[in-house]
Amino acid sequence: MKISQKQINDLAYKIVGCAIEVHKHLGPGLLESVYEKCLIQELKEQGLLVKSQIKVPIYYKNTFLNNDLKLDLLVNDLIIIELKAVETMIPVFKAQLLSYLKLTGKPKGLLINFHTENITKQLIPLVTEEFAKLPIE
Repeated sequence: MKISQKQINDLAYKIVGCAIEVHKHLGPGLLESVYEKCLIQELKEQGLLVKSQIKVPIYYKNTFLNNDLKLDLLVNDLIIIELKAVETMIPVFKAQLLSYLKLTGKPKGLLINFHTENITKQLIPLVTEEFAKLPIE
């Protein structure tokens, strides 16, 4: 079965709902690692496949470079979630997620900051060319 943009967006919506649920229970002010553990549990309770702290491969001029670059979460092998618990979101966070998307070939990413009063106001969804190539429905 070929995946569609709608299916990916529906999954992203479900992920954001899980992040809101975690934030509702914990509020702002904790460490990123705490939010990560709670979000993993919430996502799994929703029946989603979650991998955490995934090494991101880097190929430079056809050579694999061993590195310690890790993305926070990968959901259903489709959506990368980069978590933050910071007072101020800076442009490098978005660049980091874009790099992860490019290096992995995944179609969509979500940058979620838990150090806020409202998760959705600072949420940054990103899509790639791979997403654009998928059928809409």
